[in-house]
Amino acid sequence: MTRKLFSLLIGSFAVVLLMGAGVEQDPAVLIDESAAESVQAAAAQVETEEQAEPAAAAAGESAVSQMEYVDPTLTVDGQPITTDVAKTYRGDTTYVALVPMSKYLDPTILSKWDAGTRTATVHNDKLVLNAKVGALYLTVNNRYFYVPEGIQIENGQVMVPLSALVKAFGGSLTWNGATGVTAVTRGSGAAQWGEQYYNANDLFWLSRVIYTESGNQPLEGKMAVGNVVLNRVKHPAFPNTVEGVLAQKNQFTTYWTGHIGGSTPNAESVIAAKLVLDGGVVEEVKNALYFDSAASSWASRNRTCVAVIGGHRFYA
Repeated sequence: MTRKLFSLLIGSFAVVLLMGAGVEQDPAVLIDESAAESVQAAAAQVETEEQAEPAAAAAGESAVSQMEYVDPTLTVDGQPITTDVAKTYRGDTTYVALVPMSKYLDPTILSKWDAGTRTATVHNDKLVLNAKVGALYLTVNNRYFYVPEGIQIENGQVMVPLSALVKAFGGSLTWNGATGVTAVTRGSGAAQWGEQYYNANDLFWLSRVIYTESGNQPLEGKMAVGNVVLNRVKHPAFPNTVEGVLAQKNQFTTYWTGHIGGSTPNAESVIAAKLVLDGGVVEEVKNALYFDSAASSWASRNRTCVAVIGGHRFYA
């Protein structure tokens, strides 16, 4: 025990020297600090030895402690995970700590934190995921996953929706209402890259109609326009392609004038197009088939207004 205490003191002295050298630490601790973990583990071991009861009692206490740190309501491949993933809820959305949960999905994952942009990155040989605190999306292999409640930070950890993170790693999840257990199943290990996932023709037209119709609107206003177009694609009363919807008679006259096709979308319009192509839906317009900015439009007289976002009204 004396040797362990001596080693711990040396380790603590080294930390003090580093602090004195002006090494700046960001308050959001997002990367693995193996040295700090080793010091903590050594301290815990010393404390355990100093307060140890007989072996049998200590073993029993250890087993109880381990059980307390397991969350039985969240499993990965059938095994409950530990509470370091900090599972919590934002409305109906389950949030988890990005780095610990990523390591459950792939133990080889590496991570880093950019304090300047407040962006956490996790990556391996086939995955690059960026999570910027406050953003409404994750970027995963050049794809965009919508996060309606935003990426958050809590107790120094970046928090993201569990469903988006599992999707990023190519896995799947189910929820059992009877048991209250969310079961995650590992999959391919990484989402398909955007260059292969997005249909180039759909992205071309969708990003351009979003730009020409709502280029000056907030991100979710841009997404809502894209949602209307894709809702029409899925609806039997409209053509079943993005360009077909835009080319439909008496709908998007700017398509026939060449204005849509000749435009150059700004970056956020492209992002909005990718978000909706990747399944992102602004809840208020999930059933909307029309939008306008004029007070006396056909839709305003004949359809039900379900949302107003930015300068547009949306109708189901």
